[in-house]
Amino acid sequence: MSETLTLKAADGLESPCHLARPAGPARAAVVVLQEIFGVNSHIRSVADDFARQGYLALAPHLFQRVRSGVELGYGPADIQQGIALKSAAESLPAPGVLAEVAAALAYAAAQGAAKVGVVGYCWGGLLTWRSACLLPGIAAAVPYYGGGMTSALESARQPRCPVLCHFGERDHAIPIEGVRAFAKAHPDVEVQVYAAEHGFHCDQRASYHAASAALARQRTLDFLARHLVA
Repeated sequence: MSETLTLKAADGLESPCHLARPAGPARAAVVVLQEIFGVNSHIRSVADDFARQGYLALAPHLFQRVRSGVELGYGPADIQQGIALKSAAESLPAPGVLAEVAAALAYAAAQGAAKVGVVGYCWGGLLTWRSACLLPGIAAAVPYYGGGMTSALESARQPRCPVLCHFGERDHAIPIEGVRAFAKAHPDVEVQVYAAEHGFHCDQRASYHAASAALARQRTLDFLARHLVA
């Protein structure tokens, strides 16, 4: 069962959030962080899938501070819009959109979730890494092909919780050399690399790679069960 709720950040900003509830009692909660395309049908389907696995799943709208109601596709014009929106969001003063992530974490805790994980894709992967390093209350984090994660600035951060990262070895935006350097800098972080391109988990993108997506999904579910449920 899914619905749209309103989250309120610490500074009072209200923003929508896609909420998916499991059929029975929640095992734990998972916050799903969007790509640069907003909380579109793909991100909602990801949250709904986590709910089917027994998790309370939340996908906050992370562009609310720069534009409301963002829901893009994956065509060239959508990509350009998404890049511009990401740039605007990244230019916000701290904590920026992490305020919405924190609001989602707080909502999950208020609903009785003993542990909360964060999973993000593309830009959301980068935000997942930052959240793991900067925000309290996260028990596990899973960034998928987080653009910018392997930069010197981001790699210098230290996570507060267990982290599992998924990267594609043919990712045009994240060179494999940077992934290897990131893995070396963070021996306690689990880094998985797939014979795939950027966005391989999204079945609405041309770069979708079913075998890699299925394997990464199973690894993610195993990782979350280990750290959120066990």
